[in-house]
Amino acid sequence: MQEKNANQASRRAFIRNISFASVVLLNGSINPLSASSVFNLRKKVLLRFVVASDAHYGQPDTPYEAMMLDMISKVNQFHQSNPLDFTVINGDIIHNEKRFLPEAKEKLTGLNMPWYVTRGNHDMVTEAYWKEVFGTPLNNDFATKNIGIILGDTSNEKGDYLSPNLVWLKEKLEAHKHSKQVLLFLHIPQAKWTKNGVDSPAFFELIRKYPNLKAVFHGHEHDQDGVTMDNGVPFFFDAHIGGNWGTKYKGFRVVELMKDGTLVTYMMNPTNKINEVSI
Repeated sequence: MQEKNANQASRRAFIRNISFASVVLLNGSINPLSASSVFNLRKKVLLRFVVASDAHYGQPDTPYEAMMLDMISKVNQFHQSNPLDFTVINGDIIHNEKRFLPEAKEKLTGLNMPWYVTRGNHDMVTEAYWKEVFGTPLNNDFATKNIGIILGDTSNEKGDYLSPNLVWLKEKLEAHKHSKQVLLFLHIPQAKWTKNGVDSPAFFELIRKYPNLKAVFHGHEHDQDGVTMDNGVPFFFDAHIGGNWGTKYKGFRVVELMKDGTLVTYMMNPTNKINEVSI
């Protein structure tokens, strides 16, 4: 009886903190999904990860350290009951000043799973310094469970809004073209869907040549936590975990790739609950 009650409590807690759940089907269509359905699919998950962005560690007049530590605590707490393969911090880890990068990195070592980073426009450091701090290049990739993971750079030391290096991106898409699926992480949106995106037709021309690209994940737009579709590929936003503007809550996106190839994703909003999905 105690085990049953514990499972029911775990289910209630899980469902209470989910917003904006959806499923991307094999044909590329995307449909809303109830929180209870997400919970019931947990045994079918092949790969589970978190993507969070825009910590803005070091931004004046914000509790940036507390916000970073809160995110780390919440992700670790989620990981305890829903094991994560990795976490991606998708840009704007710091707020402009180079001196904050080692401190932010030290905080991120508190994550209890592998984690990866991309540079955002507020991560205003050189490639050499980025590699010195994180030990990885600005453009990075790896594969796990026959899933290709590509992490691209979309800015520079001056904080410009840029497209990724398309020569490098093509090379990596080619390298992963035999993977079951590919996931791409870029801080800056590559279309003017939002006011702070860039217009990069060449980017879309390139990625449309690779049908195993399952999804793209963007940060940058703190007030966006939804999805935009292009040519059957979903482009997801994940609000923000820090900074002084954006959605009324600070949360992170969970992504679950199922054994049958479908993708389930939802925002975890463990602090201020808004727009709860019906169950």
